[in-house]
Amino acid sequence: MADELRHECGVVALYGLSRSASKAGPASRAVRDGNVAALVPRMLLDLQNRGQLAAGISTYATGREQLLDTYKDVGTVMDVFRMTAPGKHQALMAPYAGSAAIGHTRYATCGRDDRRYAQPFERHHGRLWEWFSFAFNGNLANFPDLRDRLKKENDYHFALDTDTEILLHKLAHGLRADRPRSLKSLLASLSRAFDGAYNIAFLDAMGRMFVARDPLGMRPMCWAVQGRLFAAASESVALSNLGFQKIQSLEPGQAAIVEDGALRLERFAPARRRAHCFFEWIYFSNVASTLDGSGVYLARARSGQRLAEWEDQALDADCIVVPVPDTAKAAADAFGYHLGLPCIEGIIRNRYVGRTFIQSGETRGDNARRKYTPLPEVLKDKRVFLVEDSIVRSTTLSALVEQIRTVGRPREIHVRVACPPIVAPCFYGIDMSTLGELFAPKFAPRGYTGNPSAAMQARMAHTLGIESLRYLSVEDLAWCLQIDAGSLCTGCVTGKYPTPWGGKLIRTARRNHGRGKTGRTYE
Repeated sequence: MADELRHECGVVALYGLSRSASKAGPASRAVRDGNVAALVPRMLLDLQNRGQLAAGISTYATGREQLLDTYKDVGTVMDVFRMTAPGKHQALMAPYAGSAAIGHTRYATCGRDDRRYAQPFERHHGRLWEWFSFAFNGNLANFPDLRDRLKKENDYHFALDTDTEILLHKLAHGLRADRPRSLKSLLASLSRAFDGAYNIAFLDAMGRMFVARDPLGMRPMCWAVQGRLFAAASESVALSNLGFQKIQSLEPGQAAIVEDGALRLERFAPARRRAHCFFEWIYFSNVASTLDGSGVYLARARSGQRLAEWEDQALDADCIVVPVPDTAKAAADAFGYHLGLPCIEGIIRNRYVGRTFIQSGETRGDNARRKYTPLPEVLKDKRVFLVEDSIVRSTTLSALVEQIRTVGRPREIHVRVACPPIVAPCFYGIDMSTLGELFAPKFAPRGYTGNPSAAMQARMAHTLGIESLRYLSVEDLAWCLQIDAGSLCTGCVTGKYPTPWGGKLIRTARRNHGRGKTGRTYE
């Protein structure tokens, strides 16, 4: 179930350009006032779905002692920036007024309550081109190798257990020179060293900025210009809600660079292939976003349509469709519509219970049971088609099925899942647990390619205690997302990864799993 997934993060960037690149828009007042930084908390709030553990901002302004300055803390965007108290929010943001800014909102698997892990990361230096701040979204699959090489060859010490610190050191090393280095060449050198997903928003004390997307385009990165305001964000919704209209996606291996107040697009690495993460559409992204030309809402709706097209159960007047709140709602609506079945909220989500993956293993099941309340007046004696976006460990789904059986007393429960079975971990920014903790791998036959057989799904349904279970196939994903199948990363549903280090890590994970080792020993 997707809310057992640990998410990555969200980044934003804003710059008041020296001259207008297009017609001015609603956010142009911030440029006239010379303080685009004031818009960052609002943008981060639109990306709160991508991270709720910490948030921060770095801003640039000439004429102040701290040309580059950073504020960050643990908590939600509302809490960190004190947005519920306008007076306190304005007082907090006043010292960080600036003509350029980057921001970050974070989920994490380590250091959750440690402010040091919050981003942006800032590195002070006397030379302006070596004084910089950056925000990072993704995961370096070759993080252990990079860390070991830096320790061995350069005698580095690491204070934090995170690949963001690796990136900090690599940026600092690349910028070390007697004169400012080309940002394009800096990014080109990073692309040769890094394996994985890495979207970066960078700002230095010279007032230079870049927003870069990795050569595989794993994570989304959108940008737009209106009047003199350049903006970029992990999702289009953060830009559209500011009034931007012509919103585009950075191409894989492409960077938007601002120098001397002027914007240009540069390709810093060849995009030999693309590997977009399909989970951005299935679960992670805001339903109002459009990523790489494909709308999130319509992608989820098409997944429900495709599930309906494959439906083989006999239907009658007692059948109802029930979405698992909230990310499966669009799929469930479409599933019901195409089968002529009513889609009803038979489960109410308690929004004051935290996400189950944040809890320890001992309490996750209890929290899952507190998370949802079945409605017996809706479910009793019905044949329930429960629609979910994905199943990871199955802890939450198992607890929910038990609740529905006990409280709702339906006649039957049929589960429909709007993505393929997850049979392998992700090494590119989504923590899907270890191989042994995942639900599906134990049911997948040798040579499994991502298309679950009827027999495989029947065994899974029996384990879950439900009448039937149906997944989408890997082939269905491309149609649902309206993206070429060869442009998707399907590592977690096929075990075949788009980068060399992805392949290395899954082989290590399988060896360790076969030897009975537990823990994230592939890291």
